[in-house]
Amino acid sequence: MTAGEESGPGPALGRLVAERTIVVCCGAGGVGKTTTAAVLAAEAAARGRRAVVVTIDPARRLADALGLAGLTNDPSLVDWTPESWGEATNGQPTDGPGQLWAMMLDTKGTFDHLVELYSPDPAQAERIKANRFYRNISGALSGTQEYMAAEKLYELHDDTRFDLVVVDTPPTRNALDFLEAPARLTRFLDHRLYRALTTPTRVGLRVVNVAAQAFLRTLSRVVGGDAIADAISFFRAFDGMEAGFRQRANAVAELLRSTETAYVLVTAPRRDTVEEARYFARRLAEGGTPAAAVIVNRVHPDFGPAAAPAGGRRPGRSAAMVELMENRAELQAVTDAETAVLAPLTADLGAVPMATVPLLSTDVHDLRGLAEIADLLFDRRIP
Repeated sequence: MTAGEESGPGPALGRLVAERTIVVCCGAGGVGKTTTAAVLAAEAAARGRRAVVVTIDPARRLADALGLAGLTNDPSLVDWTPESWGEATNGQPTDGPGQLWAMMLDTKGTFDHLVELYSPDPAQAERIKANRFYRNISGALSGTQEYMAAEKLYELHDDTRFDLVVVDTPPTRNALDFLEAPARLTRFLDHRLYRALTTPTRVGLRVVNVAAQAFLRTLSRVVGGDAIADAISFFRAFDGMEAGFRQRANAVAELLRSTETAYVLVTAPRRDTVEEARYFARRLAEGGTPAAAVIVNRVHPDFGPAAAPAGGRRPGRSAAMVELMENRAELQAVTDAETAVLAPLTADLGAVPMATVPLLSTDVHDLRGLAEIADLLFDRRIP
């Protein structure tokens, strides 16, 4: 931190959206992760950057929060200006008119694009896309969505229209799949069975082919011979494209672990979501990409120590006052319990900035609501 630079979670988050090129929001389901991703992207746009927010969650929450009828696999420009963000500019320096874009991942569309990119000719690409096995795995196979999300992130990072990509990931354990998907793809391309299926006549692989054929005969009794034939046709049509896919997967993995990318943990003061956040923080640290910030949503306010125990009626204290003090004590007990639940995460993360957003009276469903959360996250207004 340079001399005169502000400390605290608000300024730290401000530096993330102003300086990084990728911000990945991770956390359990139902903690406000999608809303947080939209807030960070819009804040970057308010500071003059061209930001795109990506969701790989098929729910409509992001489109709803941005006031859009829907999202597609191609980024859409949000009808947004810094002025509509209200207090979000608040004297912050900008480098020109910012832009806010949004999109939702289409797994199959992204896979189709990769096939077209690395096929030696259009005819091979069409053979692959017409294959029944490909049509099934391109949208439904476990792990495909996570790898295509990483691929889309890489594509947007290279898109000159954008300065910042903010990614809203699936719930935590699947978000780990998102990070590890490129390595899984390269391992698959190097697998002996895959090599046997794609190059069945290669010298030295005939023994593997015998084993593969025995395995496939057994499998065909379970899933059907047509399904196995489609799979073999797909893998053989895929032959020759491995180098491009492997190179791309390695580049994606490098980007996910580079200093350009920041990981923001999003959680809520509940034991299950905090444990998920701790698990993900450990995995991030083990992978050499520690969390850059933590955002805790839906926190009850801290009223501080009570003036005196509520304990019944006292001289000069009305029944209404006693009830009010009892309510205050109950709310403070909730706050104290939340603090205790968050304590292990706070201890794990040490100096990692942690910002909190209080429990709001209504759900966020438009840009004005997102701006109110931004005011809280970036320390512009005390609720």
